[in-house]
Amino acid sequence: MLGALQQPGECITVSPMSTKNPLIVITGSSGSGSNKVSDVFNHIAWREKIKHLIVSGSAFHRYERDEMAQKVEQACADGRYLSHFSPEGNQLDLLEKLFRDFTMDGTGNYRHYLHTEEQALEYGKAVGSFTDWEAIPDGVDLLVYQGLHGAFADNAIDVARYADLILGVTPIVNLEWIQKIHTDIRNRGYTLDAVRNAIQHRLHDYVHYITPQFSNTDINFQRIPLVDTSNPFDARDVPENDESMVVISFKEPRDHDFAYLLERIEGSFMSRRNCLVVPGGKMEFAMEMLLNPLVHEMMEKRRQQEEV
Repeated sequence: MLGALQQPGECITVSPMSTKNPLIVITGSSGSGSNKVSDVFNHIAWREKIKHLIVSGSAFHRYERDEMAQKVEQACADGRYLSHFSPEGNQLDLLEKLFRDFTMDGTGNYRHYLHTEEQALEYGKAVGSFTDWEAIPDGVDLLVYQGLHGAFADNAIDVARYADLILGVTPIVNLEWIQKIHTDIRNRGYTLDAVRNAIQHRLHDYVHYITPQFSNTDINFQRIPLVDTSNPFDARDVPENDESMVVISFKEPRDHDFAYLLERIEGSFMSRRNCLVVPGGKMEFAMEMLLNPLVHEMMEKRRQQEEV
């Protein structure tokens, strides 16, 4: 795992194990907005002319939608917790294997979970089902994981150890819920009651399996709205980026040139020695400023190793 980002005059040290096959993890709960970071990596990949692959964590759920509903109902009857947040609801051993295989030799298997009707039509399968497993294509320069468990680690499974950089996307919880509610209702066909029940059911697993991961990250992005979000179940819309601030916290603050970042990002300030606060409308700009040099350095080290 990498604890430093490149600033002018600095170098980045990448783990030797994955210099040839770097892995970046974006971890965040459902509704966190981690897809925005994926968009940033798409922009960076285009500028750097690299071939990257984004793998979704939902592909490693253990059950398809209908079967999961049955398993959850059974678990509740037995007095157990089961959700997509819990290890039992996922195949984390396969996720760990993907990370290990890719960082070692650039191989691995992945698939897609079909959340929407549009995705289901594209693959000719039912909503809430999986596509077939497929091999990572040849020539992938960078693997990017986006999902629930990218920084997960316990006594049996440790997926976090394979990542060169782990990014956490964790807005304050009411905003996270508002984003989930609107996404699930508008894009996935759920009712408000269904989403409310899902949030309530997942709280135990959220506390035990999602929140601890943000202590394993290198950088966390936390969006904080500047408008009233006191009742997320009655919010008519999702607060805009311009209606919020973003706290960016760094595990290793001594490795960063904050004076340079403050100069480049208008309206930014330091709230603590390891926390940079930026206007919400500057969030993606700040992400690209931080991450583009890192990806560039990773690719340079990869090319150098290939030339040896």
